[in-house]
Amino acid sequence: MLTANARTERTLTALLLTGAMAFVVGSALAFEHIGGYIPCALCLTQRIPYYVGAPLMLVAAILSIAGGPAWLVRGLLAIGGALMLYGMVLGIYHSGVEWHWWEGPASCATSADAVTTDAGSLLGDLSSKKPPSCDAAALRVLGLSFAGWNVIASVALAAIALRGAAIKG
Repeated sequence: MLTANARTERTLTALLLTGAMAFVVGSALAFEHIGGYIPCALCLTQRIPYYVGAPLMLVAAILSIAGGPAWLVRGLLAIGGALMLYGMVLGIYHSGVEWHWWEGPASCATSADAVTTDAGSLLGDLSSKKPPSCDAAALRVLGLSFAGWNVIASVALAAIALRGAAIKG
């Protein structure tokens, strides 16, 4: 039998994860579109667990609020945790490529445009947009690249999701 406290805790966990996952991927998009940091192929791949996870956690929250089966909500939270663990692995791999601990992909390309096709903005874009490179961190904050920060975010979100999945009742 589902207790109200357990359902409330799972609901809050799912809502927290929805917001946090959206915030992380939204931050990456802001660095890209506002800051001019064009993502490399590995950067784009690291976003996938968030693109899948945020809506999935929203579904988990809605199911929990609606009184859906606890096993289903817990299962969705577990999937969210697994997605974040996958994101952690991707972040570790990309960080290792940036630190030259191991080889990256043979070609590191991106589908994002590096510069605009508008002639009026071309000179501004040439000086503001950074070209993508999988083996060079575009920016380091407190010694960590975007990939390194993704590892930390992924570990924290995985722990929250898996803890939420373990809530009985």
